[in-house]
Amino acid sequence: MVNLLTGPKGTGKTQIMIEKANEAAKKCSGSVVFIKKTHRDTTSVDFNIRTICMDDLPAIKNTDNYVGFIYGMYSSNHDIECIFIDGVLKHADITLETLPKFIQDLKGISKECGIDFYVSVSAEKDDVANVIGEDCCYLN
Repeated sequence: MVNLLTGPKGTGKTQIMIEKANEAAKKCSGSVVFIKKTHRDTTSVDFNIRTICMDDLPAIKNTDNYVGFIYGMYSSNHDIECIFIDGVLKHADITLETLPKFIQDLKGISKECGIDFYVSVSAEKDDVANVIGEDCCYLN
């Protein structure tokens, strides 16, 4: 399942994502991963959550690299249950134009590997729904 949290920049999506990740870490029997662009605002992420900052991985430049990175994480840790991707439009070359393919890739990974994805997007829900469609779960 791919869950989307949408809204304009500065509307508190990061804090909501952190809260949802912390809740998931308490409920899940497997691992939870939280992916952000920078190290900023990661101090309130539960210690049991694996936090990854994409600024530390400059070789990941496009969506294909990103998807390969996610498969790599899964191949080294098959008990990943949830992956939170905060501010996805700040990562690699992901834009509103490339977002539909990326979300389709995440749906495939979710189905294949049993991972739930939570993705925050700095855009209005209508803008995102117009390019992705309604087949994702919207958290707002």
